[in-house]
Amino acid sequence: MTVLSGILAAAIASGTVIALAALGELLAERSGVQNLGLEGVMAMGALSAIAAESLWFPNPWFGLLVAILVGLALGAVFATATVTLRANQILCGLGLAFFGTGLSGRLGAPFSGYTAPNPFQPVRIPLLADIPIVGNAMFNQPLLTYFAYFILPPLISFVLMRTRHGLHVRAVGEDPAAADACGVSVQGMRFLYTTLGCVLAAVGGAYITLAFTPSWIEGITAGRGWIAIALVIFGAWRPLPVVLGALLFGAVTSLGFVAQIQGWGIPASFLAMLPYLGTILLMTIPIALRSKALRRLSTSPASLGIPYFREGD
Repeated sequence: MTVLSGILAAAIASGTVIALAALGELLAERSGVQNLGLEGVMAMGALSAIAAESLWFPNPWFGLLVAILVGLALGAVFATATVTLRANQILCGLGLAFFGTGLSGRLGAPFSGYTAPNPFQPVRIPLLADIPIVGNAMFNQPLLTYFAYFILPPLISFVLMRTRHGLHVRAVGEDPAAADACGVSVQGMRFLYTTLGCVLAAVGGAYITLAFTPSWIEGITAGRGWIAIALVIFGAWRPLPVVLGALLFGAVTSLGFVAQIQGWGIPASFLAMLPYLGTILLMTIPIALRSKALRRLSTSPASLGIPYFREGD
């Protein structure tokens, strides 16, 4: 029971990182912008959070605020390039990924091995945390975990599916010309949600260095940004499946940690490969099952990755 509870707790913590970044990418892609630069944004968010806490004010909320500002700045730059200037989204995203990972490695060299002076502490929810096996694992986590699993997904679902604003966002991602003809600001919507997506990715990075593994080393994001992009596709651009996919990724990751701790004799290289192998398998499920329904659900927004040019521009 203790091992099972530990796997679940580690899965939830690991999945939080992916869930935050993936939900941010979902918002951007719903508006028609594909951001392949999540890995770089997460790396910069992770570094800025622990650096701000170490250098200026040893409070995790301050570190989180600095990470949000960094994500906002990077998001605004990316949105300006892809939405305002209508540059190629794939190339800009790759550039952002390499820029963020490279710059974080260079600027983070003096902080290598640093431990966060005051990381986020778990907040225990009475009664719920007393549920056998799952209670302490699910309801004794930092506040950001509750935000990622219990607040953000239903909020995004409600806004996208139950409000006029959400209808406008989906219209911009599906048919920007029709949305523009109805008076919806295509560029405004895309700029807003592309930037917000980067902010959530930076928050996911900050969670790594302020809660999950409260320290900094170069490459600490370990490809989680790329996994988040894949999970948006796996989750069919819907918040709940995306979060469940993040939790599944976290479970596979935590299983590798437990295997090493318990001495199961499985090679470490194989354990490190498991999360990414699992992601590939998840992405092939609709094809392997030859299910038209699954493939239909996995259809991306029609204008995803396509810059919008108003007639006459």
